[in-house]
Amino acid sequence: MSVVVTFIVAITALVAGYLFYSRIVEKIAGIDTGRLTPAYKLKDGVDYMPLPWWRIFLIQFLNIAGLGPIFGAIAGAMWGPVALLWIVFGSIFAGAVHDFFSGMLSIKHNGLSITEIVGIYLGKGTKQFMRGFTVVLMVMVGAVFILGPARILEGLTPGSLTLTFWVWVVFAYYILATMLPIDKVIGRIYPVFGFCILFMAIGLITALFVKGVHIPELTLNTIHNHHVDADRFPVFPMMFISIACGAISGFHSTQSPLMARCITNEKYGRRVFYGAMISEGVVALIWAVIGMSFYGGIHELNTVMTEHEGNAAYLVNEISNSLLGRVGAVLALLGVVAAPITSGDTAFRSARLIVADFLKFKQGPVLNRLAICLPLFAIGFLLTRIDFSIIWRYFAWANQTLGMIVLWTITVYLGQEKKFYWITLIPAVFMTAVTTTYLLIAPEGFSLPADISYTTGIILALGSFMGFLFYYNRYHRLKSTEGLYN
Repeated sequence: MSVVVTFIVAITALVAGYLFYSRIVEKIAGIDTGRLTPAYKLKDGVDYMPLPWWRIFLIQFLNIAGLGPIFGAIAGAMWGPVALLWIVFGSIFAGAVHDFFSGMLSIKHNGLSITEIVGIYLGKGTKQFMRGFTVVLMVMVGAVFILGPARILEGLTPGSLTLTFWVWVVFAYYILATMLPIDKVIGRIYPVFGFCILFMAIGLITALFVKGVHIPELTLNTIHNHHVDADRFPVFPMMFISIACGAISGFHSTQSPLMARCITNEKYGRRVFYGAMISEGVVALIWAVIGMSFYGGIHELNTVMTEHEGNAAYLVNEISNSLLGRVGAVLALLGVVAAPITSGDTAFRSARLIVADFLKFKQGPVLNRLAICLPLFAIGFLLTRIDFSIIWRYFAWANQTLGMIVLWTITVYLGQEKKFYWITLIPAVFMTAVTTTYLLIAPEGFSLPADISYTTGIILALGSFMGFLFYYNRYHRLKSTEGLYN
């Protein structure tokens, strides 16, 4: 298979996933185009307000397209072409399905945050855990998505503006975007950022092909672990954690409710939620291909990443300048900067709304918003003082763990409604194996031997599978019994 065909097949598969599989998912979910959405029912001029679907799509795309499909894809490319398979199949069958249902369930429940939705289907105990877990994750996302763009901006202004300066600039923007109504900042500047990200993706991959850079082929001989430290970083589960937002990401489920509060008709859910994830998959695919190709091969990529201690910002800067020239590189880097910034601001916004839902604290008054935001920003700033690579690894695991929990939430919902739950049951079981095995085997986890980690991860995944089937049968047996007395 030639290199051009490999890339085209991958892109075509993502597009086909949207055109065909998303319609199957939509049909299973069931939509009501005549039902009033939360944007109209609960309009408050801050978070609940009707917006055009194309604007919501751009906001959703920019919310979810943070550093994951860029930094995560470059890191994932260290494992070789097998990363392309995870990006394509993960996006179509796991990530986009996860994003679609998290958005549609929020619409169904009047724009509730994902923590509250989890509580409805998995119980109050899980909801309480999720509230704290998700807020911590959101603050971690904010911290990660401050340092990433700040490092790139520092590279654009060498010798003049420092990393600390850019951290404060990004923080100032976050405060405005989190506090102000969604149509004042986010709704107005995101289309501009969207152009930058689009230019970045198309410009870089076009330049790559024009310059004739060799891209490793996807063949049976190349689908193996290319990582420089293969023994410590096996493909499973390490790669599936590293490539987070480019395949499936729990963070997305915290963002979908933001747009569920603005969508004007349920028929737009497929375009906004499923479509945005597929678009992010395309971005991740492009960066993974560039990562494997730019330095001459996967081995060379591993060498550069090792030399720079996993600092993908250095690679992004060098790649953009080399492929697009100075002017083009600035536009491309603005896209790379925009992606995490536009995810970080809504991460803090999501944290504010989750805390507000928990405290039943109305968010119309500015002082109410400020009372929640100030402690969140203080914690976020303190996290920026910690080494970036450490925060990123913990963020990546927490992110995928949240995605796994949300997949189980959706599966329970589909089971209760007697809908085709297998579309989320299979990804939920797989991600259970990924997240539990990673926690056991990873250096930042328990560092247990591989055989113990794999065995335990598989047992827990199979146990959760059997547990759901038991729950499903028991739930409908009880429902049937109750029906006899009604």
